[in-house]
Amino acid sequence: VFIAQSRASGSHRDVEDEELTRIFVMIPKFYTEEDLREKFKMYGDIEYCSIIKNKTTGESKGLGYVRYLKPSQAARAIEECDRGYRAILAEPKNKSSESLEHDYYSNNTRQEPRGNTLPFCGQPEFCSFEKNESRIQESVSKRLSVVSRLPLIQEQLFALFDLVPGLEYCDVQRDPHTNSGYAVIQYSTAASAIYAKYKLHGFEYPPGNRLTVIFLEDGSDSSE
Repeated sequence: VFIAQSRASGSHRDVEDEELTRIFVMIPKFYTEEDLREKFKMYGDIEYCSIIKNKTTGESKGLGYVRYLKPSQAARAIEECDRGYRAILAEPKNKSSESLEHDYYSNNTRQEPRGNTLPFCGQPEFCSFEKNESRIQESVSKRLSVVSRLPLIQEQLFALFDLVPGLEYCDVQRDPHTNSGYAVIQYSTAASAIYAKYKLHGFEYPPGNRLTVIFLEDGSDSSE
């Protein structure tokens, strides 16, 4: 696995410094830089941590940066840290922090059904943190609909969604008029379906073609 860079990105060293070693995280507002370092040092060697603060009051905005020495360490932190941190690669420093905060909140408050099925409340500090977020109720089920602009291949799509445990079946169909792809995915539990949607909605397969993943009614009690 490797990380590609655009042709306009300049030298590899510049890209590595600016785009691949610094992550942006959402944190409880009481965190200090030492707390942030303590939570993320297990993933690699940290060059520095910083917390974004209100310029007037000096209070934390609940957002911070962690800069690692290697891209692989930043990638590991994003993949393995508690999902409550909503870790992403940080934008280059030439993008203002205000625009980054706006993009971050708009991208990461896309409403995903959450609760005990996802590991957000494993740490006490995230319980109150999560409850304060605005959420839109979404009907949850064990069945998902997958829509693609390009045709889907049964075996490949099955292998992709089978990365999430509990896949029961994958049924791929094709629209003969538009050549677009459509599939129905079903898992043994709603938790697996939620996680698959969380991971694979917007996933590029094949590269350049983003999958749309939504819940389908399956007749079960969504409150469960």
